[in-house]
Amino acid sequence: MEKRDYYEVLGVARDADGTVLKSAYRKLAMQYHPDRNPGDAEAENRFKEVSEAYDTLKDEQKRAAYDRFGHAAFENGGFGGGRGGPGDFASAMSDIFDEFFGMSGGRRGGRDRGADLRYNLEISLEEAFAGKTVEIEVPTSITCETCSGSGAKPGSAPTICRVCGGSGRVRASQGFFTLERTCTACQGRGQVISDPCPDCHGAGRKTVNRTLSVNIPAGIEDGTRIRLGGEGEAGLRGGPSGDLYIFLSIRPHAFFQRDGADLYCRVPVSMTTAALGGQFEVPTLGGETMRVKVPEGTQTGKQFRLKGKGMPVMRSQQLGDAYIQVTVETPTNLTRRQRELLAEFEQESSGETHPESHGFFARVKDFLDTLGK
Repeated sequence: MEKRDYYEVLGVARDADGTVLKSAYRKLAMQYHPDRNPGDAEAENRFKEVSEAYDTLKDEQKRAAYDRFGHAAFENGGFGGGRGGPGDFASAMSDIFDEFFGMSGGRRGGRDRGADLRYNLEISLEEAFAGKTVEIEVPTSITCETCSGSGAKPGSAPTICRVCGGSGRVRASQGFFTLERTCTACQGRGQVISDPCPDCHGAGRKTVNRTLSVNIPAGIEDGTRIRLGGEGEAGLRGGPSGDLYIFLSIRPHAFFQRDGADLYCRVPVSMTTAALGGQFEVPTLGGETMRVKVPEGTQTGKQFRLKGKGMPVMRSQQLGDAYIQVTVETPTNLTRRQRELLAEFEQESSGETHPESHGFFARVKDFLDTLGK
């Protein structure tokens, strides 16, 4: 007879927590208990079914196996038939318990991969513009030269672990399950070092400061991550090295703000220069000085484009642009004579000299007149 789904047996949802499971079980167990139903074979079968369902789902490990494989997880002494044979099921169960006990990682065949390293590098906007090669000093672990990374004293060699037979894993039976775990005798490496290297004390690596050259390409952007493969920590006992990741940041610039390949600069000009016209000079990241002409009547916010004076675009021959934005500076700390001149100018000004403000207040007047009607 085909078994019913355990969640269906208890009448709970598949995401039910332990409290809900326990409550459902108690209710059904009392309903179908043999003492309450003497001589009722159907009630006895239901009681056994409910008990079996609860025994499985209340255990996190069994529940995980059931959710993944269904009733097949507990057939044939704990090995699922019909899913590729005992070997496949045991492997799958090992994956489940690896998740529970944190046994997954970078270990392969007893050789631990070295950790990845992070290095924060700050450069100037000028350096990002031109590109450069910088040298950095990174504290890291390297393969021990004395034992060539084996961890064993020169002249000796690691021996096969007697507990796991060199596999790095041991099996233990617990009820329905056959658990496979990391061998504690050799820490999953499959080998034991009885005579460790005197320089690295059996680790197969030593900590040193390394000097590395890093190429910073022209046009690189803030937040770029540069990966140097194999430049991280050396692996334990001859394992592969990790990688080094360089996280790049660009210092704020005194004049320019960057947006992709374009640069922006705000330049204050005097009220008279903006009114009468004039010119000013601005530097570029390329070392040039560019002259910007200010036409008569320039307003705050006016932008002037310097084509090709922005940042390089990485891996191309293109250049962004530089945008110079003008802000008109209102004069302060005026002398008496300057105040008199400005007052005379204000008396003689009209809508022609201040078209924007004159037009705005004319619209305000029309709006107020409309409200008054």
